[in-house]
Amino acid sequence: MIPLLAVLLCAAALIVLGVEVFHVGSPPEIRIVAGAPVIGKQTGIRIEVSEPQRGLSDLKIELVQGDRTGKLLEKAYQPRGQFQFWGPRTERDTLTCDAGRSVVPWLIEGSATVRVTAGRAGTWLRSPGPVIRELTLPVRLTPPALQVKSSRTFATRGGCEVVVYQVGESAVRDGVRAGAWWFPGYPLPGGGKQDRFAFFAVPYDMNGPDARLLAVDAAGNEAEARMIDTFTKKEFRRDTIQLTDSFLGKVVPEILSHSPQLQDRGNLVDNFLEINTKLRQENAGELKKMGAASQPRFLWRRPFLAMPNGKVMAGFGDHRTYRYEGRDLDSQDHLGFDLAVTRNSPVPAANDGVVVCARYFGIYGNTVVIDHGYGLMSLYGHLSSIGVKDSQQVRRGDIIGATGETGLAGGDHLHFTILLQGLPVNPVEWWDAHWIEDRIAGKLGTALAFER
Repeated sequence: MIPLLAVLLCAAALIVLGVEVFHVGSPPEIRIVAGAPVIGKQTGIRIEVSEPQRGLSDLKIELVQGDRTGKLLEKAYQPRGQFQFWGPRTERDTLTCDAGRSVVPWLIEGSATVRVTAGRAGTWLRSPGPVIRELTLPVRLTPPALQVKSSRTFATRGGCEVVVYQVGESAVRDGVRAGAWWFPGYPLPGGGKQDRFAFFAVPYDMNGPDARLLAVDAAGNEAEARMIDTFTKKEFRRDTIQLTDSFLGKVVPEILSHSPQLQDRGNLVDNFLEINTKLRQENAGELKKMGAASQPRFLWRRPFLAMPNGKVMAGFGDHRTYRYEGRDLDSQDHLGFDLAVTRNSPVPAANDGVVVCARYFGIYGNTVVIDHGYGLMSLYGHLSSIGVKDSQQVRRGDIIGATGETGLAGGDHLHFTILLQGLPVNPVEWWDAHWIEDRIAGKLGTALAFER
């Protein structure tokens, strides 16, 4: 009996010893992914860590430069106990943090190391050392060079302009920021390696010249330059649209039948509000995507055509209040020109380009959108018929459809507007050969072979 007890005790001791020796946490796997190849003001860091045996114990992320260390993030976990072989644990985790001068103020140019230290779950007798992984990156804190080369930039609320500039070789992104809108820069055709230009607009709802030329490097360092010499705050007309049951009964069912993503609210008024707000916003988002996919080349060289003999029924920027049975239902901005001639009048393409939309398009009904290059597009809405198709090349004056009253239209007309990166802008400028020559072609020089 005694020998058997001794054997059992020895076996238990061996098991305990084995657990002490072999049941420490396995070395965690660590992966460090930097959001950029350099560290600047604020560079995103992603850490992926895993330990499938006893689970994660603790993690520390630091930025090291020379003899100085800055803590970026620290996190503790609850691993399984040394005698537990099942139960909850954190096998893997992904953490994000920022490294850079915004987090570590003493950081200087040179290089710095992101150090990740992952602890291992121990036992009574063993405390295994942590696993350490490091990633060394260059530190860049100087913004890229940026110099405006063009002059006489006279911006108007709702209007367009162009700026010509040079950027340093470290720039990875450049263009004009105007409020919430981004207008990307492009290589200047025929220019030097660092010569760039950007079409930009002052949004119709912006009250001041809050437009800046920016250049950003891979580290997030940003150079900024002001380039607007004169700003004109154009005032837009106010208008009231009286909604009737006959109008709502005409437009609402038609638009809903083409918009399966909209929920039928059960009555004409609520459905109109859904169309005039939600669908209008969806259409604006799609136009922005079209602008981002614009061809990076000039597809036009002559002034834009207006609708021949078109009578202006509504102008760009008109602020509309929609009234129904004596109460205000909604308000929106009319971002184009309503031009009426005769019923089903032929509609010419305003300029050379490529068709990027030829279909029923929300509030605009039957619509054609033509890409003219570098984010510049023209839109033709409420058509009764469409005579072109997607990806078709068109020439200035080609007939692309006929006027109509599809979508949110109260009568037969053409809704026409110009878009820059999806932002509606005042077409009047683009109809004016003198304006194009003075404000656009004159700055771009040989980059745009403009024909008056």
